[in-house]
Amino acid sequence: MKMDVLEELNKKGFVDEAIDLTLDLFDEIEKLKKEKNAVILAHYYQEPDIQDIADYIGDSLGLSQEAAKTDADIIVFAGVHFMAETAKILSPNKTVLLPDLKAGCSLADSCPPHLFKKFKEKYPDHLVITYVNCTAELKALSDIVCTSTNAVQIVESLPKDQKIIFGPDKNLGAWVAKKTGRDLVLWNGACMVHEIFSREKITKLKERHPNAKFIAHPECEEAVLAMADYIGSTTGLLKYSINNDAQEFIVATESGIIHQMEKANPTKTFIPAPPNNSCACNDCPYMKRNTLEKLYLCLKNGLPEVTVPENIIVEARKPIERMLEISASLGL
Repeated sequence: MKMDVLEELNKKGFVDEAIDLTLDLFDEIEKLKKEKNAVILAHYYQEPDIQDIADYIGDSLGLSQEAAKTDADIIVFAGVHFMAETAKILSPNKTVLLPDLKAGCSLADSCPPHLFKKFKEKYPDHLVITYVNCTAELKALSDIVCTSTNAVQIVESLPKDQKIIFGPDKNLGAWVAKKTGRDLVLWNGACMVHEIFSREKITKLKERHPNAKFIAHPECEEAVLAMADYIGSTTGLLKYSINNDAQEFIVATESGIIHQMEKANPTKTFIPAPPNNSCACNDCPYMKRNTLEKLYLCLKNGLPEVTVPENIIVEARKPIERMLEISASLGL
């Protein structure tokens, strides 16, 4: 590999190459997928064009599970870095590509593994449950991984006297503690998108739309969750919007999910919950680093590739498998 290409990747995070403006990128990506036996996974928070070209759309763990089932040689993960790592952990023999290596995550960044290791050492008799939205290294320090869909059930499946550390998301952890009645030791981490919703602005929005259902992701702060008609994972919010008879929904999570909500419910109205300032902070800046152009260049060049050290893959896979076993035993 040319050094200048590596330097460019390290500097910018993506392949920066001129693209013929006459190309139909949707057609070109489809051709490359067949030629290279690749599959494209897109998280619900990606821009609509990427969601529309994807083979699978979903939340982070569900996408990685789908990837592991396929016979594709290459996984292009249109999401953020920890998601691509999870795909590599579950599919170590596949090549995993990420359109932009700098598509990180504020929540994952809020829990550096070396600091979490010291935190964990303070509670030697505690079991460690980590939310899947974390780095591979953090998963390797965990006993069980959970998702926002199964976090409550995972905690409830353990003996009531089992002491638990929950990380990295303090808001999800606090919600789980409230739902289960368990006294969890929480790591002080959070997602920048879900922490910025304004209770005051949502209250005013609800007054203007009295028939709207207010739905929220459990990564939101407790004051916002207290107002919600429904709290659930990204997939849970989507299902609720489909199954509920309401015609208007105020949505407190990253706004990318609204594309799928509108496709599934063309007659319903979806309003993104407002942040507490004037910026578009309910758009994740990391998720939106991926573009259709970067995805095309990523697939064309086979770069950037996400790798995980073999010893981390082995250790990080264990808590994921434990979660899957518990989920299967509970019929989730």
